[in-house]
Amino acid sequence: MNILEIKDLKKSYRDLDVIKGLNFAVPAGSIFGFVGINGSGKTTTMKMALGLLSIDEGEITICGERAEYGKTIKDVGYLPDVPEYYPYMKPMEYLTLCGEIAGMSKERINKRGKELLDLVGLKSKRKIGGFSRGMKQRLGIAQALLNEPKLLICDEPTSALDPMGRKEILDILTAVKGQTTVIFSTHILSDVERICDRVVFLHDGIAVLDGLVSDIKKQKTDSYLIEFAENEKAKQCALIFTEAELSQNTVVIKKADGQNIIKAMAENGLVPVKFELLEPTLEDLFIGAIM
Repeated sequence: MNILEIKDLKKSYRDLDVIKGLNFAVPAGSIFGFVGINGSGKTTTMKMALGLLSIDEGEITICGERAEYGKTIKDVGYLPDVPEYYPYMKPMEYLTLCGEIAGMSKERINKRGKELLDLVGLKSKRKIGGFSRGMKQRLGIAQALLNEPKLLICDEPTSALDPMGRKEILDILTAVKGQTTVIFSTHILSDVERICDRVVFLHDGIAVLDGLVSDIKKQKTDSYLIEFAENEKAKQCALIFTEAELSQNTVVIKKADGQNIIKAMAENGLVPVKFELLEPTLEDLFIGAIM
């Protein structure tokens, strides 16, 4: 079952076509990576799904309900890239306000709020105005999950965080996987590799690559790592191939056939201590898809 489906989606701003016929689906229970360079249309797409922007053409459905401008779908939680708060409030006070706006009972707000603040590690009685960027992002996740949505949309939640802050956010998103489906928008591909089941690469307004992360990474690679005992041998090897990168005693060769590499080394009397077919990273695959 798909929790979200996007079909033939298009969006323009005056003469600029931002989304040009986007298609993808998000299965229920997954952590879904929505990947693209800055300005590729990720936020525009999510705002259309949230009813914050109008759709020019195509459609978006969430839990079988069609997204429309100005319409709120109750089964969706949203964490913007820069969440805003009342700085004089404490975390539980803020969650209480959000719960009351959503029509939740006091008992449910209190129970759910305490659970979520425990989940995101914010039992502090400090006012939000004194929070770090990472603490504010964690509170944003708690707020987005307050009403137990079926879909959580996160817009680049780790983009401005230090390594520890990123780890905390990724750990929380992993922990909520059993409770809700997560769409995780980012341009940090290592974060996607760490927590996402599926991914779609957005470029120039369309999906250029879409599927299970494990399946995408199984795609054929033509990169090899060759290590020599001596730097001079590595330099000699690097001079043979046009797509070679030299680093001390190691050479990485791209766009070459393994058998041809072995034959060339044998002809030049080069014997490596290590010869390895490299597994492609998502970064390699994304760059290859958009070039």
